Amino acid sequence: MDQQLCPRFEKAMGLLSTRWVGLILFELLKGAKRFSEMEADLPISGRLLSDRLKLLEKEGIVERNIYSEFPVRIEYSLSPKGKNLEPVIQEIQKWADQYVSADELEQH
Repeated sequence: MDQQLCPRFEKAMGLLSTRWVGLILFELLKGAKRFSEMEADLPISGRLLSDRLKLLEKEGIVERNIYSEFPVRIEYSLSPKGKNLEPVIQEIQKWADQYVSADELEQH
């Protein structure tokens, strides 16, 4: 039997499994954040965070909002497409809470 992965599923899994993407989405589920806030909250370099945010923005998952204040304020938030990932992320969290042990975390 010739089975092929659904290309849409494969693309979605590739995107969500990109290193740090899950944690960035998890952070943005809490609400809009400035770059500096995310940089402080996540164990990731500024350059890599910028790259991941650009990727997510290109995919239409994250929105970059510029506020014309002085100084200019830029915040990142989930788009409607990104917000629709919330139940997926919550289910992954539930699964991890149930099946990923502290011992497994120390092995990485």
